[in-house]
Amino acid sequence: MANVAMLTLLKPERNCVDFIRSNILLIGLAIGSAIMLLIPMFKKNAGGVPNLTAPEAVTFINRSNALVLDVRDDAEFAAGHIADAMHIPLANLEARLGELKKYKNKTILVNCQRGARSVKACDILRKAEFTQVSNLQGGLSAWVGAKLPIVKQTNNAPAKAATKAVTKKVTANTVAANDEIVKDPS
Repeated sequence: MANVAMLTLLKPERNCVDFIRSNILLIGLAIGSAIMLLIPMFKKNAGGVPNLTAPEAVTFINRSNALVLDVRDDAEFAAGHIADAMHIPLANLEARLGELKKYKNKTILVNCQRGARSVKACDILRKAEFTQVSNLQGGLSAWVGAKLPIVKQTNNAPAKAATKAVTKKVTANTVAANDEIVKDPS
């Protein structure tokens, strides 16, 4: 009688193992799907820096008077940038942190072309104890994709000439004299 009871207790364990063996692909698919659904939630605030979509970034810039920091190279910046963006290429950011000291406790929106370099720049800024840093998710490509205006240099002035302007609302009134607003860069 005791042997029958033991066999009955072992059967559910055996059934579970058989179930897992026969449905391993479906179980793997369910676990993979769960992971893929959770990844965007973890990426939203990767490294403690919020990622903002282009429309959120416009609101962020206008409400908090944020500094827009463009970390692309000179040629990319000259081809088009967010109005009043300060330009410091990622390769020079650590060496030029002194230029940003006055913004240490102010809001900064960092952007690059697609969002990868700006994440690195946000990490550098956070390590340098900048407290209110945000990343433009998708970079300038997302900004242009949302049909938001960019500024292009129209003369042959160096790209650094446009870096003097900082923290003003993103409107047509803030474009520098040597720049023009371009709504559709294509």
